[in-house]
Amino acid sequence: MTDVKMTDEEYMGLALKLAQKGEGRVNPNPLVGAVIVKDGMIIGRGYHREYGGPHAEREALASLTRTARGATLYVTLEPCCHCGKTPPCTDAIMESGISRVVIGTADPNPLVAGKGISLLNSHGIQVVQGVLEAECISQNQVFFHFIRTKQPYVVMKYAMTMDGKTATCTGRSRWITGDEARMRVHRDRNRYSAIMAGVGTILKDDPLLTCRLPDGRNPVRIICDTRLRTPATSRIVSTARSVRTILATCRTEEDIIRPYEEAGCEILTLPQADGHVDLAALMKRLGEMNIDSILLEGGAALNWSALDQGLVHKVQAYVAPKLFGGKDAPSPVDGKGVGAPGQAFFLKQPRITVLGDDILLESEVSACLQA
Repeated sequence: MTDVKMTDEEYMGLALKLAQKGEGRVNPNPLVGAVIVKDGMIIGRGYHREYGGPHAEREALASLTRTARGATLYVTLEPCCHCGKTPPCTDAIMESGISRVVIGTADPNPLVAGKGISLLNSHGIQVVQGVLEAECISQNQVFFHFIRTKQPYVVMKYAMTMDGKTATCTGRSRWITGDEARMRVHRDRNRYSAIMAGVGTILKDDPLLTCRLPDGRNPVRIICDTRLRTPATSRIVSTARSVRTILATCRTEEDIIRPYEEAGCEILTLPQADGHVDLAALMKRLGEMNIDSILLEGGAALNWSALDQGLVHKVQAYVAPKLFGGKDAPSPVDGKGVGAPGQAFFLKQPRITVLGDDILLESEVSACLQA
């Protein structure tokens, strides 16, 4: 509780911080935070804690220290007005006596999409929209993409040296970046629904692809394995009963598939595209499985395929202050490549984060201009 009167933007800032606490727990639902203020005092606060659980507005109302009649509700996303896994939040707001609702951004979900705002207005509740709107949209970038496209938001992540190498000329890559950068990667493994790699990564490194945060959530592990070459003894397969694991393949033989299923793996049989698993078909299937986001930690070949098929939405490049050299040392993306600078995959909205001695460069994928 506080008795320091703040602006709408400051209260919304608090709601955004609350919303972030649900990271990794609410997918494919949005992150939402709520603060209830009366007479300059915060009398309730809440956030969407987990998928299927109460929404932020109801959490905030449940925490009230006094009656909400005549109070203002600050919420980062338009309140829902339909029955899903929980009752409509608009009902709870109207029953509470709240007289003013300040909303960060409208909900793109067709079941809501302005209907929540209209309903509140029709019941005499003052609604203010667009407070810290850019920040609220950015926080739910994954949700906004998934609700509109029904396919996962894909983040291509890699670590490289300042001369653009992802491993030495002998193929050794542990470790390129330092502890802070690697901890940030684990935060993203907790944040995004799934992690994707190619079978080449499994054969080379035998990784676990799990989240190492003490209170973190393991992402669904997706391995692109056209011919099912993942070893039965790999750590991915041996831990499939404790960490959800999907093998995307073009193999259909029951005797080949059965041992993986018996080990706890899920098998997705998909068509081929250029001799490999059709990634576009894979993304459609994953969307149908409610997997809203993927951290792509693939090798150079898988990275190129995903880019070439227009499936990557953000690029994260961790750059270490090192030089490996070597004309044959691997780089983040190989494949056919583009033929002219104008055909590049252009990036936009760059962000730079310093993590110890390393630098994280993040950009949205703009377009591939076929010049």
